[in-house]
Amino acid sequence: MKIEFKKIPSTLKEFQTEFASVELEGTFCKISPSLVKIEANLQGTTQIECCRCGKSEDLKLDEELDFLLSDGIFNKESEELVIEIENGTIDFDEIIQNELASIQSEYHYCSECQNTDEVFEKEF
Repeated sequence: MKIEFKKIPSTLKEFQTEFASVELEGTFCKISPSLVKIEANLQGTTQIECCRCGKSEDLKLDEELDFLLSDGIFNKESEELVIEIENGTIDFDEIIQNELASIQSEYHYCSECQNTDEVFEKEF
């Protein structure tokens, strides 16, 4: 789902998008001429790899996301996460894909590796 930045209302609007069995659902609204606030929930499952043994597992997701989107470069300090968009279009499908990529790039241990103290080194 894509929406032009200039068409975003200042009243809350609901959205829902899905990618690879993960759903992003929430609300968005414009809080200033160049900022949009998004409050959403990321739910579903995604494949992750164990950083120790390489085994793939499903990770159940249920995360609250609160962030701002800036139309262009954001120069002020903020307590919240600010994502800069460049082309004036908010792409919710791209947001969900980027959140999944971020989660998958973190260090994860499978249930077997998490419960062992054994020294481990393995080449792939």
